[in-house]
Parts: sequence; structure tokens; C-alpha cells
Amino acid sequence: MRIRILPNAKVDLEIGSDFYEAQQVGLGDYYMSCLISDIESLKLYAGTHRKEFGFHRSISKRFPFAIYYRVESKSVDVYAVLDCRQLPDKTKERLHDEYSK
Repeated sequence: MRIRILPNAKVDLEIGSDFYEAQQVGLGDYYMSCLISDIESLKLYAGTHRKEFGFHRSISKRFPFAIYYRVESKSVDVYAVLDCRQLPDKTKERLHDEYSK
């Protein structure tokens, strides 16, 4: 199965990387490596995660981030990579406003 990281999710990843890099040199690269690994695991586990706000939600194994995705016919589309520490209403609003079908 093919993984597509949509543009807004790429921006989310960069924002997270910049945040962690500002905390400690090299931590941003570690964050990115871990999240990409979590996203790649969707090749095996896509669709097995519970749905929230109309998207499947996979939680990162190392960082407090959630990967919001949808399973399409031959691909997994990653729509957002969001910090789990934000208010749920903010997450819901972001996903609904940008990606409602």
C-alpha cells in the first residue's frame, strides 16, 4: 500500500521538528525519524486504528503526536500530524475545516 503525506501534514511535521530542535540540537531530526517510521508502519496497520473526527488516528510511539489518515483504494493519505496536548476542539476544528467530505 502506498503512503501519501499531504502538504498540510508535511507542514505539521516541519513545525514539530522545529519545536523539538529548539529544545535540543538533534532532537528535531530524531522526532522526524520517529514520526516517519510511525507513518511507514501504516503500510501494515492502516485501517486498524480507531476513528476520530472522521479519520483513523495512529498515536506516535515516541512523541505525543497523532497521525490522522484515511485509507483510500490503493493508498493511505496522511492528512495531519497533530500534537495530542492541544485541546480536542482545536483538533476537531482543524480536521473539519480543512478536510471535511
